[in-house]
Amino acid sequence: MGAEQVRDGFVELYGAEPEGVWSAPGRVNLIGEHTDYNDGFVMPFALPHTAIAAVSRREDGVLRLHSSDVQGGVVELRLDDLAPEADKNWTAYPAGVVWALREAGHPVTGADVHLASTVPSGAGLSSSAALEVVIALALNDLYDLGLQRWQLARLCQRAENVYVGAPTGIMDQTASACCEAGHALFLDTRDLSQQQIPFDLAAEGMRLLVVDTQVKHAHSGGEYGKRRAGCEKGAALLGVNALRDVPYADLDAALARLGDEEEVRRLVRHVVTEDERVERVVSLLRSGETRAIGPVLTEGHASLRDDFRISCPELDLVVDTALTTGALGARMTGGGFGGSAIVLAEAADVDTITKAVEEAFATAGFTAPRVFEAVPSAGARRVS
Repeated sequence: MGAEQVRDGFVELYGAEPEGVWSAPGRVNLIGEHTDYNDGFVMPFALPHTAIAAVSRREDGVLRLHSSDVQGGVVELRLDDLAPEADKNWTAYPAGVVWALREAGHPVTGADVHLASTVPSGAGLSSSAALEVVIALALNDLYDLGLQRWQLARLCQRAENVYVGAPTGIMDQTASACCEAGHALFLDTRDLSQQQIPFDLAAEGMRLLVVDTQVKHAHSGGEYGKRRAGCEKGAALLGVNALRDVPYADLDAALARLGDEEEVRRLVRHVVTEDERVERVVSLLRSGETRAIGPVLTEGHASLRDDFRISCPELDLVVDTALTTGALGARMTGGGFGGSAIVLAEAADVDTITKAVEEAFATAGFTAPRVFEAVPSAGARRVS
C-alpha cells in the first residue's frame, strides 16, 4: 500500500484530507545482535518495507488510530488516560509515542492517524519500531517540536520500553529514523554517534537475502528479558558499567573471573565477541573487502546459537542450507526465537540458494519461508 492509498483511506475514515503522509522503514541488522542494550556496536540498514501514516492534528486531547492491517474500526483514546502497559493491542505502539512525547514536555494535543505497513510483523525486521518512528516523525513535523532524529529514536525506545513493556535497545528505532539509502549504519549505542558505511552489494555482484522463517517472536516475551538481565548481571560481576567495557583482548580473563556462572559466561562471551565482529565488518567494508564479511556473519550465527541460545531449528536450517549451497555467509538477525535469517551470496547463486532453502523447509515439514532481497534503503521521511 502506497502513500496515496493511505491518504485516500484517511479521507474515507475521517472525512477530511490529512495534513501530511510520512513513512518509516523496517530494518535488517547486518551484524551486532543483542549488543545495543549492552552499550555496544550495531550495524543495521533500512529496508524498502515501510510503515506509512497519514496524520492530522487535533486540539481536544483525543487520539484516533486506525490500521488497514488490523481488523476493526477506529480506536479512540484520550491522551490524559494513556498509561504504561495498560494497552496490550497494536495501538500501544503509536499511543506510546504520544505518551512519551507528552511525558517529555512536548505539547501534543491529539491526532487522527491512519496507518498501513509492508514490514512483516514478528519477523525480526522491526515492524514495531517503524510504527513508532513514523508517528514520532509526523508529530515532530506537525507540532514543530524541533527534535533531531536521534532524539525521536530515544523517545520511541522509551515508548517501547516503558509504555509497551518490551525491554528493547535503541538500535531498531535509530535505524528506522536515521539510515540512508545505499549504506549500513555503524552505530555506537553508548553515545549514539553514527557513521554511514557504503554498502552497495549489487554494484559488486552480490545480494543479501532475507529469509523470513514465519516463526513469530515477541520482544516482550520473557526469554529476551532474561538475556538482558543476564548481561546486566555479568557486567555487575565484572565491575563494569556495561559489557561494552570488557576489552576483547581481555575476554578470557574476564570469563575466568565469572567462575561457575556458566550461563552468564556464555552471554558475556557472545556480547564481547559480537562487538569485535561489528568492528571487523566495518573495517572490511571500508577496505573494499566486502566478500570477506561472509564468514564473520556466520561466526555471529554460531555465537547466537551456541552462547546466547536464541536460534531455533528453522533459523539453523536456513543458515546450514545456504552455506552448503554456496552462500558467502549467513546468520539469524533480530531478537531471536524465530524471525529471519540473512544470507550473503553471489548474485548468480541466489536462485539456487533460494530453491534449496525452500526445499529444505518442505522436507522438514516447516511452514514455507518468505525470501526476498534486502536493499539498503532510506530512513524515515515525509512523503507528501
